[in-house]
Amino acid sequence: MTGDKGLPGYRGRLSDSSVTIAEVLKPAGYFTAMTGKWHVGQEHGVTPWGRGFDRSLNAAAGGFYFPEAEKAKLFLNGEEITNNDARLPQGWYSTDLWTTFGLKFIDEAITEKKPFYLHLCHNAPHFPLQAPAVEIAKFRGQYKIGWDAICDRRYAKQKELGIIDAAWAKAPRPSAVQPWAEVPKEEQERFDHLMAVYAAVVHRMDEAIGDLVAGLKQRGVFDNTLILFMSDNGGNAEAGPKGRNDGDPTQAASNWFSGESWAFSQNTPFRLFKHYNHEGGISTPLIAHWPAGMRATGKLVHTPGHLIDIMATCVDVGGASYPKEHNRHPITPMAGVSLKPLLVSPSDSLPVSLSSRSLHWEHEGNAAVRHGDLKLVRKGRTGPWELYDLKADRTELNDLAKTQPEKAQELATNWKAWAERAQVKPYPSNDGRPRKKGKGKKEAAE
Repeated sequence: MTGDKGLPGYRGRLSDSSVTIAEVLKPAGYFTAMTGKWHVGQEHGVTPWGRGFDRSLNAAAGGFYFPEAEKAKLFLNGEEITNNDARLPQGWYSTDLWTTFGLKFIDEAITEKKPFYLHLCHNAPHFPLQAPAVEIAKFRGQYKIGWDAICDRRYAKQKELGIIDAAWAKAPRPSAVQPWAEVPKEEQERFDHLMAVYAAVVHRMDEAIGDLVAGLKQRGVFDNTLILFMSDNGGNAEAGPKGRNDGDPTQAASNWFSGESWAFSQNTPFRLFKHYNHEGGISTPLIAHWPAGMRATGKLVHTPGHLIDIMATCVDVGGASYPKEHNRHPITPMAGVSLKPLLVSPSDSLPVSLSSRSLHWEHEGNAAVRHGDLKLVRKGRTGPWELYDLKADRTELNDLAKTQPEKAQELATNWKAWAERAQVKPYPSNDGRPRKKGKGKKEAAE
């Protein structure tokens, strides 16, 4: 993250006017722990041990899997340790390491007879994609049918399972992505290898989550543990349609990206990718599991939620109180809504707070707001606003902005008010200093 000391929203660190879930649950009696990627400003002094976590094994950023990696710098409970520290498994792989220490910290919570909160942030499947050779070998050859066929298969399966509405058209292949049939055979081999590495990274994460579940069962705490699993964005198109395969992906010095061509199939049936606020960039599932507290096991709930709802849900489930002040700093009021009603007893009759609110996004200038079934979205800070009815057109193929300009303007005004409230605006200038009035292009529809 880059910082801008002149603007509160662009300082590259977690704000003092916010609290972490750990800081909220700890006063309610919880043992708090985190493992994995901590990318909220450690270089600016914001650390897990300084923001409410009793125990932590973390990296200040991601971008590594093996201990030999340049970015593989670990901190154990606030102490910087070497990657061959005796307390670490020999020859560790980061995906497994986060679970191993997560369970160690849970053991401490059980010993202290405290409920626990574990915040586990995987590197996987962030680039550079790296995995042991035996894992990659499991998937070689499975992707030679190409992204077009895989996209079609996934689209059909999603409709069959009821994940998507059969009326939603599949987003077309991006113009930068070749039809698979036109990709030379030797390139098809390379692309198969790229996707096999990506699949291996995801598979290894899936196994690590299985190890966590097994560990909770062994300790007798599985049934009464609420597990919330999600991703922070859609498929990643960085490195372009060709992807990148520098070096040996079984080694720490390699640099592999699956690229835009495979991201197209990863995001089926949606448009665009990570970085953008179209559905291909922001639509990800939330998987929830809580045998002792949920009657929704095995059910698919289509009510839209947002990352901001995780705090509210943890406060609700954990019997905690959200503070107005913390460490002598006034705290911004909680923005999210508890998802507990959806978890405990999902129905078509939703609490008003879930059915009538607006949801907002902004990432590197890309912006969106959703209210009910209508979503306004744009590329960049100066791109035109696009308007979609997500109930009829979740894949964002029929732009309604020109036929419903009043609604587009209403939602643009809604987004601008949120952006100012959330310190997204004012934007920094390109040189990192506050933008002066009258400088730069006027934002669309504002």
